[in-house]
Amino acid sequence: MKASGLKRRVLLQGGSVALLLGLHEIARGATIMAVRVWPAADYTRVTIESDGRLSSQQLVVGSPPRLAVDITGIELNPALRELVGKIKPDDPFINGLRVGQFAPGVVRIVFDLKQAVAPQVFSLAPVAAYRDRLVLDLYPQQAADPLESLIAERMREAPKTAPPDAATASSSPPAAGAVDPLGDLMAQQAARPPARTAPQGAPPQVSVSQANRPSAPVGPMPMPMPPLASAPAPAEPPTRGATASQTDRIIIVALDPGHGGEDPGAIGSNGTREKDIVLQIAHRLRARINASSVNGNPMRAFLTRDADFFVPLGVRVQKARRVQADLFVSIHADAFTTPDARGASVFALSQGGASSSAARWLANKENQADKVGGVNVGNHEVQVQRALLDMSTTAQINDSLKLGGAMIGEIKGIGARLHKGQVEQAGFAVLKAPDIPSVLVETAFISNPEEEAKLRSTAYQEELADALMRGIQRYFAQNPPLARSRQL
Repeated sequence: MKASGLKRRVLLQGGSVALLLGLHEIARGATIMAVRVWPAADYTRVTIESDGRLSSQQLVVGSPPRLAVDITGIELNPALRELVGKIKPDDPFINGLRVGQFAPGVVRIVFDLKQAVAPQVFSLAPVAAYRDRLVLDLYPQQAADPLESLIAERMREAPKTAPPDAATASSSPPAAGAVDPLGDLMAQQAARPPARTAPQGAPPQVSVSQANRPSAPVGPMPMPMPPLASAPAPAEPPTRGATASQTDRIIIVALDPGHGGEDPGAIGSNGTREKDIVLQIAHRLRARINASSVNGNPMRAFLTRDADFFVPLGVRVQKARRVQADLFVSIHADAFTTPDARGASVFALSQGGASSSAARWLANKENQADKVGGVNVGNHEVQVQRALLDMSTTAQINDSLKLGGAMIGEIKGIGARLHKGQVEQAGFAVLKAPDIPSVLVETAFISNPEEEAKLRSTAYQEELADALMRGIQRYFAQNPPLARSRQL
């Protein structure tokens, strides 16, 4: 009995000591589970995933440009060391990095940069398949302009022997009242000799080592949003019915491959990722658009993302408006909780309720992309984005339904099974451009093994791209594009 009482007393004393120490002293540090790097021309994202929320401080150092990030409450482990090998030579922003145990419980990562950056460092709560994530977004100090990107792409693809603006030249002068500031700007840029850039040398060899202490103390850095180009104010929607002779200008179709980067989208039973399939289809459709015209007016495709990186829903809309797109086509591959669901679908925006419970479910799922992909916005920014995305007009929705109807007919024409035989409607955030007819195309159910195999097929992707192209042409045949009046 005495021995038992002594043992109980020791246990109680141990419990009291634990309570006095508090959670901070007895809790172990977070464990790093994975690191990922997503380089892109728009920005490079570095993600550090852990089993607990991480705290960090960062400092930007100039000449040569570097970014030092201190992560507290962790120890250097093999997962963090893997960051070094994940930096590729063609990364637009990162030349290399060093990582080391700066102090007990503090790991320092020093990024050697190729250019000055405006970093954003923020945390994301667990969502979907992810645990806690610390995100480092490295934006250029001068954000890329989608309009300049479109012009640069046009200049790269134009034959060197062609006149400065062969694609926009017309045998007859533009009709009175035809306004195309985008075409004029592209012509001016194309007339200039392309800028020559000095070749970049191979990045220095990077090894894992303890980073040197910066000359200035590390402290919290402000995290401003990158300076994105502001979208033009929506103009009063002109009346449809303009004749083709009033539109001597470039026709822009914005293609929006869904998901990307941290957000893989739906994943099939054989591991097919939605983000990869829809990007392949978008590239095939872009080639067809760039080789086509509408009543003699050349067409150009603009991709909201042309590689594997994440683009927030609101930025996708903003990019399309910045290039004054005539149409917006978001490309996806559907998924459901059972493998039996199948068939392609086309959706337009709804200002009211969804046209079906399935459409509502899908819209809610697609609208979660920002949470999965990771967006650094506070409550105020969320409210502003919602206000900007709630300006869609009845005219825009009516035109979107016409575009969707044309695409449904062409998809059915290639023998593809339709999930619904008419255009459905729901509150998709990515379709809320107030002045651009916009549709979302679910090409097939990637969760259906048979349709997953078709989506991986080059032949089926080509058929889909052909059908979508014919749908676009059919829409324009009945609804000629109007002369641009919005300001750049």
